[in-house]
Parts: sequence; C-alpha cells; structure tokens
Amino acid sequence: MTPRAGRHALAPALLLLGLSLACRPSPPPLSGASPSAQALAEALVTAYRTSDRAALDRMTMTEAEFRQWVWPHLPAARPNRNLPFSYVWGDLHQKSEASLGQLFARYGGRDMAAETVRFATVSPYGQATVHREATVTVSSQSGSGEPLRLSGSFLEIHGQWKVFSFVADD
Repeated sequence: MTPRAGRHALAPALLLLGLSLACRPSPPPLSGASPSAQALAEALVTAYRTSDRAALDRMTMTEAEFRQWVWPHLPAARPNRNLPFSYVWGDLHQKSEASLGQLFARYGGRDMAAETVRFATVSPYGQATVHREATVTVSSQSGSGEPLRLSGSFLEIHGQWKVFSFVADD
C-alpha cells in the first residue's frame, strides 16, 4: 500500500471517530442554573429583596444533581467509609434548609443590590466545583460595599451555577 493510499484508508475511520465524539450527549443542564457566579449572586439578592423563598429553593442544588455530580467524588462515597448516600444528602439538605430559614428571616425584604461575589476556597469534585464561603458585597440605601454571607457555597458545573448549600459557616 502506498503512503497516499494509507492516508485515504484512514480518513473514514477518523471521520467516524469525529462523528462519534460530536454525537455524545452533553451533560444535562442544571435546573434553574445561572450562567455565572455574578448572575447567581444577583439572583440571590433579588430573591431576598423580594422575599421570594420559592426562587431561593429553585436556585439550590437538587438531590439528583448532588447524586450525579458531587457524590461519586466525595471521600464519604468510598465503600470503606460505609456512609449511605441518603445519610450524607439528608444531613447536608437539613442543615442547608435550616440555614436558609435563618438567612431568609434576616435578609428577606431587605432593600439591596449585588455588587460582587467572592469565595474563600475552591474544591473540585470531578466535573463539579464547589466554591466555598461565598461572600456577596451589596449596596443599599445606607451605602455600598457591605459584605454578606447570603449562602454558604456555590456549585459550578460546565459553566452553570447553583447554590450548593446555604450553610454560611462552612
């Protein structure tokens, strides 16, 4: 076989490989996700300002999202740890809900606007990244530049952002 014939024989195989990679399903989008950390911070502030508890619930990671994206990569998921998913999720969810109740009581109805958001640390879990200790700097009638802990952590997956947890002392 000549070098030219070899290249032609390889072309269909490369084409099939390219098509199979292009046709792989993309990961499902996160329900109710924001396109950036700033957009999520703005949505958080808006939900608090308008006392929209349902909006805060929608922007929070679901059990299915936790199971798919985060759980398989946690040390707690290792078989030798003997911690069931239901326990870990239940604990995280219960603490997050309790913290959200406290935060909502403190900031619900407060007139404020998001300026910036920053994080203390970042933890990768497979394709998911948890941005911990979210601090949103807000402005209000009394001025600007007030840093608030309106949630605990943000979750980022493929450029989509949700609240990972409302536990603000993580």
